[in-house]
Amino acid sequence: MKENQVSRTALLMAYVRGYHATRGTLKIFEDNLAQQLLTEEERAIFEEQFTPPLQLIEAVDPAGAASCCDRAARLAWALRVIPSASHSLSRSRYTEDALEESVREGVKQYVILGAGMDTFAYRRPDLLDQIQVFEVDHPATQAFKRSRMAEIGRDQPEKLHFVPVDFTKESLATALTRSSYDPKALSFFSWLGVTYYLPREAVLAALRAFADIAPQGSSVIFDYMDTDAFVPGRAAKRIQMSMEKCREWGEPLITGFDPATLAANLAGSGLHLNEDLSPADIQELYFKGRTDGYYACEHVHFAWAVVE
Repeated sequence: MKENQVSRTALLMAYVRGYHATRGTLKIFEDNLAQQLLTEEERAIFEEQFTPPLQLIEAVDPAGAASCCDRAARLAWALRVIPSASHSLSRSRYTEDALEESVREGVKQYVILGAGMDTFAYRRPDLLDQIQVFEVDHPATQAFKRSRMAEIGRDQPEKLHFVPVDFTKESLATALTRSSYDPKALSFFSWLGVTYYLPREAVLAALRAFADIAPQGSSVIFDYMDTDAFVPGRAAKRIQMSMEKCREWGEPLITGFDPATLAANLAGSGLHLNEDLSPADIQELYFKGRTDGYYACEHVHFAWAVVE
């Protein structure tokens, strides 16, 4: 991410979540604040970019093209097909379900790394009563998000703590030390939409950092892409298209992990792999039986690791 520039992918996630909350059916995950974080102009820009011409839909999905009779229908079709939509919605649902379970088991702190436009602390007062929340992100994205929250009249909750950090200049441990984070309290980390943008060693170093700064029994949820996504001929077509778009935006996807060796990778970082959901698992949990065209994102896994 460039200096003083808000992450484009963070804005895209807000758009996707806002669209699903206001126009989606059979909700996978409901974020009733996301749409308010973007201006009408910003939403219009995304809609223009993601509304495909009918000719493209006919070439890719001849059967589906018949129902794309207007611009709104073509946009709806695109958001069902692009991987960022189903991916971001299902990973948020999985993470917050896991967090609820962990809070019941004694977790006292929730650390959201690369929080972007996440609105958890503003829409889940039921859980905020029981935990402290720390949003860790790049200063530019964090300043943008705080400004937008103020503009829509949302005061910062007392138990929400913003921790600005530029990871090219400072470590997570150092950043959290500047905050009221308690290294002795059972903690839950979410690290979503990040691993594939970082070099492999940087990902493993971050995972080691979680184990170093949190007590035994603390958890981290992260998503990752399998190595097939980076192999021409093996990657799903829509993943290839998404990766090309990310390169155009200056945020290329560069790293994947082999699910068969992930547990060993984590063990070397002081973590135990508690759960690793494959695309088939995610399909079964969140998309089975849906009739609206949403389906799990190929090559993407959700991992739940625990500090040993």
